[in-house]
Amino acid sequence: MAAERIPERKDIPVEYTWDLTDIFASDEAWLEEYEALKGEGEKISAFAGKLGEKAETLLSYFRLEDELGIRLEMLMGYANCKSDEDTAQGYYQDLKSKAMSVYVSIAGAAAFAAPEIMAIPEDTLNAFYAACPELEEYRRALYRIRRRAEHILSPAEEKLLAAAGEMADAPESVCSALRNADLRFEDAVDSEGNRHPLSAGTFVPLLESSDRVLRKSAFENCFGTYGQFKNTVAATLDGQFKQLRFFAEARKYPSTLAAALDRTEVPEAVYLNLIEAVHRNMDKMYRYVALRKKLLGVDELHMYDVYTPVVADAAVSISFEEAKQRVLEALSVMGEDYVELLKKGFENRWIDVYENRGKRSGAYSSGSSRPHPYVLLNHKDTLDSMFTLAHEMGHALHSYYSTAKQPVSTADYVIFVAEVASTVNEVLLMRHMLERTEDKKQRAYLINHFLDQFKGTVYRQTMFAEFELEMGRMSEAGQALTADALCEKYLELNKLYFGPDMISDEGIALEWARIPHFFYNYYVFQYATGFSAAVAIAERILKEGSPAVEDYKRFLSSGGSSDPISLLKIAGVDMSGPEPVDAALKFFGELVEELEKL
Repeated sequence: MAAERIPERKDIPVEYTWDLTDIFASDEAWLEEYEALKGEGEKISAFAGKLGEKAETLLSYFRLEDELGIRLEMLMGYANCKSDEDTAQGYYQDLKSKAMSVYVSIAGAAAFAAPEIMAIPEDTLNAFYAACPELEEYRRALYRIRRRAEHILSPAEEKLLAAAGEMADAPESVCSALRNADLRFEDAVDSEGNRHPLSAGTFVPLLESSDRVLRKSAFENCFGTYGQFKNTVAATLDGQFKQLRFFAEARKYPSTLAAALDRTEVPEAVYLNLIEAVHRNMDKMYRYVALRKKLLGVDELHMYDVYTPVVADAAVSISFEEAKQRVLEALSVMGEDYVELLKKGFENRWIDVYENRGKRSGAYSSGSSRPHPYVLLNHKDTLDSMFTLAHEMGHALHSYYSTAKQPVSTADYVIFVAEVASTVNEVLLMRHMLERTEDKKQRAYLINHFLDQFKGTVYRQTMFAEFELEMGRMSEAGQALTADALCEKYLELNKLYFGPDMISDEGIALEWARIPHFFYNYYVFQYATGFSAAVAIAERILKEGSPAVEDYKRFLSSGGSSDPISLLKIAGVDMSGPEPVDAALKFFGELVEELEKL
C-alpha cells in the first residue's frame, strides 16, 4: 500500500474500507431517519411535568429515552464516519451538522427531565421501585442524575444550556477543518534530495526515519506551517476554554476541571496525583533520553530525534494482513470468544484501513457500537501501526462486550476506563513478541518501541494533561490564551518533561497547535492512568491466567454500571491512589535498564 502520493478515496480497494451499510443501507435511508427523528422531541416533551406522578410514567420515559438514544447513536455514527472518510467532502459535513442539530433538538426537549427527577422525594422514588421492579434497570441512571443535585438547573435554564451545545462544538469543528482539510504542508526532503509528502498522517512515520535530514525537514515544515496559523489555532483554544468556563460556571462548579471530572465520577485528586507521580519519576525519563542520545550517537538530541528507532537496521515492514495475524496470536490468552470477535471485525469490514487524501488523521474506535463498532486507521505497514490496530480493537471489543451485556442505560462506559482495554491489548502484544524474540537487536528494537509507547502514553500525555490544566487556570484567571502565552507555557513543560539532554527546538513550542485532544475536555490524562491500570491488568492475566481473564471480561462487560474506580477494582486495580502509576513507571525504569544492557 506504499505510495509516493496520498491516494484519493476512490482509489482505496473496497476490502480495506469500512462497510457503513450495516448502519444505513444508503444516504437516502439516513435522510429518512433524520427526517423521522426531527419530530421525536415532541414525544419527549409530552412527559414534561409528569415524571414524578407514578412509576410507570417514569419507566416509559426511560424506555423512550433508550430508543431515541440508539437511533441518534446510529444517525450520528454514520454521519461522523462518512465525514471522516474525506473531511473536504461538503455533503457529509452537512450530514454531520444535521445529525448534531437533531441531537441538540432532542436534548433540548429532554431538558426538563433532570430537574423533575431531582424533585422526586426519596420516599416516593423508593415506592416507585417497589411498585415497578422494571424500574430497577434505571437505578444507576437515576443515581447519576440525583447525585449532581447542586449542579442541575431549572427546566428553562437546562433547555437554554442544551440549545447552547451546538455552538459549544464550534471551536473544535473550526480547528478540525483547519488541520484536516485546509492545511497543506511542504514536502519533506531527505538527504539525497528526494521529496516525501507531508501530512498529518505521514508526519510521525517521517520522524521515525533513520534519515536525520528527512526528520528535521519534516519537523521544520510541519511546525513552520502551524506557525503561520498559530493565532487562529490559539483563538479556537481560547474559545474552547471560554465555553467550558461558561458551562462550568452555569452549573456552579469551581473550575472547568471539576466540571469535567464530576461528569464521570472521577475525583480531582486522581488527576493531580498523576501529575505528582510523574514528577516524582522524572529521573527515569531523563535516563531514557540520555540513553537515546547515546544510542543515536549524536552530539545534540533534538525533538525530531524522539521517534526514530534507536536500534539501527532492526525495523521491519509489517503488512496489514500480517498485523492482523500477530494480534490474533497475541490475544489468544483472552480466550476463544474474544478471538472470534476479533476475527468477526477483521472479516466483516469494521475497519477503514489506509490513509486517503482528506481522511481524518490518527485512529479511533467509533463511539457508536450499534450494530457494531467501527475502527478508523491510517495504517503504514510499521510496528507502530500494528500496535495501533491492537489498541483500537481493544476499544471496539470493550464497546461490543458492554453493549451486549448491559442494558442501554448503562452500556456506555466513561472515558476514564476507555483507555484501559486498548492498552491491555498493546501490553499483551508486546509481551507476546518479546517472549518469541531471542535476537538481541530485535529484542532491543521491541523494548525501545515499548519504551516509546510508555513515554508517549504516560509521560507525554501527562505533560499534555498538565498543559491543559494550565490552560484552564489561565482562562479562569481571565487571561487570554494567546499564541505567545501558549508557546511559552508549552516550551517550559517540554523542557521539564524531557530534561537536560534534550534540545527543545523552537518549533516544539508550537506542538499544542497540532494536538486535537485539547478540545476533548480534560481527556488526555486518562491515557496515562489507563496505561498504568492496563500494565497491572495485563501482568495479572499473564501470571494468573483464567481467573484474571474472567475478572477482566467482567470489567469489559460492565459498561457504566458503577463508578470507574469501582469498575477497575473488578479487574484487580485500585486507581484511587498513585500506586499503579508509580508501579508502571518503576517497570519503565526496569525496561530502560534492560535496554542499556542489551
